[in-house]
Amino acid sequence: MGVFLRIKTVVMKERKSDILWKMVMDEVFEDLLRFVFPDADQVYNLERGFEFLDKELAEMYPEPEKESDTRFADKLVKVFHRDGEEEWVLLHIEIQGDTSRRVEFAERMFRYFYRILDRYRRPVSAVAIFTGQYGKNMPTRFEYAYRRTRLVYEYHSLSILDFTDKELEESDNPFALVVEAARTSLLEEKIPEEELLQRKILVGKRLLTRGFAPQKIRAIFTFLENYVLFEDPEMNRTFREQIEPYDKNKVMSVDEVVKLVAQEEEREKRSRLFVDNLLSNTEFSVEKIASLADVPVEFVNKVKAGLKAK
Repeated sequence: MGVFLRIKTVVMKERKSDILWKMVMDEVFEDLLRFVFPDADQVYNLERGFEFLDKELAEMYPEPEKESDTRFADKLVKVFHRDGEEEWVLLHIEIQGDTSRRVEFAERMFRYFYRILDRYRRPVSAVAIFTGQYGKNMPTRFEYAYRRTRLVYEYHSLSILDFTDKELEESDNPFALVVEAARTSLLEEKIPEEELLQRKILVGKRLLTRGFAPQKIRAIFTFLENYVLFEDPEMNRTFREQIEPYDKNKVMSVDEVVKLVAQEEEREKRSRLFVDNLLSNTEFSVEKIASLADVPVEFVNKVKAGLKAK
């Protein structure tokens, strides 16, 4: 996945990327479904809408003893078939692919899958979207074998590099522009900034002249503007000036995205302090503390493990 301002730390880059992906997915999820599943309109009742199950997914984080990994933007979404059947779509957006993490990623996919299936007993479709330059080398299955026990778990996957520029430019699917923006970010440090700027402007103009719904335009434009940033602030100003005549929808600035990150981190800090206090000064169960703090049980267990380690 692309880089933000190079003066920022790697963690902050990934954190902003994670937030941007989650924000844009909320607004263009039906288009993402159509992009991933060509038969989406025949299978799903898209008019019925979706239910985002972020809290449920957080409660099934595969490694509760570890901090959440900002290299992934994960979503669990309840969708409905035309016959009324529920399906849970498990999405993993893998940020800035790293081939050294191949086995780790595949196992992560499997662990999420079996936890959802075991807990909710709903049909699950798992999809991995790879956004980095190594996406084509990332795994599409998890395998386990010991003596005569063997397991093969396969999931649907796609890389943003699977598509040609022509395919994306000619697509009338809004999510294709999200993919274009992500692909553009991969060119940072590989081509001159002037050329990168022109590519970003072209994507922006296509977005603003396609006649998409205003909320989708705003979400994708916010993604584009903050996902592909330049080391030279003047380049960012030039982009805004070039695109301003086409922009009828207010988009979020990079400062606003950073503010969102800070707000989320502050909320987590307050929750951690509250849980810490309850664990230290009450005999409440982990489940009751989770309910009082409005956090997943795994979050409480993680704080509890930290207290024991002190």
